[in-house]
Amino acid sequence: MATITDLDALRRVYKTAHPRAVAKELSHLDAHCKRYIGLSPFLLIGSAGHPGDFGDVSPRGEDPGFVAMLDDKTLAIPDRPGNNRLDTLENIIDNPEVGLLFLIPGVDETLRISGRAELRDDPELLERFRIKDRLPATVMVVTVRRAYLHCAKALMRSKLWDPSARIERSELPTMNQMIADQTTADGPIEDQDEMVKRYREVLY
Repeated sequence: MATITDLDALRRVYKTAHPRAVAKELSHLDAHCKRYIGLSPFLLIGSAGHPGDFGDVSPRGEDPGFVAMLDDKTLAIPDRPGNNRLDTLENIIDNPEVGLLFLIPGVDETLRISGRAELRDDPELLERFRIKDRLPATVMVVTVRRAYLHCAKALMRSKLWDPSARIERSELPTMNQMIADQTTADGPIEDQDEMVKRYREVLY
C-alpha cells in the first residue's frame, strides 16, 4: 500500500474533472441554490481549528427554510440548544473557513457551500430566529465563497431515502446505554422513549 502525499500523485489516480463539474461552481447563491436551501431541513457543517487541531462535522436541522438567506452571498444559521461542547463554534473562532452540505429528504442531489463564518449575537439578528419565545444563543453568518450542486451518486449508492434500506432503531442500544458503556457514569439509564421526550422539551 502506498500513501499518496502530493497532488501530482493524486491526479495520476483520477481522471481530469469533466468541464461541467468545474463550470458549475458559483461564487454566490443563484435561484437554484436559494430554492434548495429554502426546502432543506438539514445541513452538515464542516470546520477545523488551527493546523493540528481536530476537524469536526456537526449537524443542524429545523423546519425547511430555517437557514436565512440575507442576500446572494450571505447565509445565517441559528444555533439552538445542544450539548455545549461548542466544537464547531470554537473552531470558527480559530479558523473561520467552513463547509456546508445541505440535504432535502427524498432528493439525491445535495448542495455544497464553502465560505467564511462569523458568530453573531446582535439582538435584532437573534430576534429573527425566535421560536416559542426562545432565541438562539448565537447566529452563524456565512459569507459564501463557493457554491455548487453535487451529483446524486453517493445518496443513490447509500439508498439513504429508500424506505427498504431503513435500519430499525432497536438494532443499536439506546444512546444513553452506549454512553454509559463508554464512560464511568453511574445512575439510572434512560430508555429511548424517555430520552426523546426529554429532548422534545429542550429543542428550543
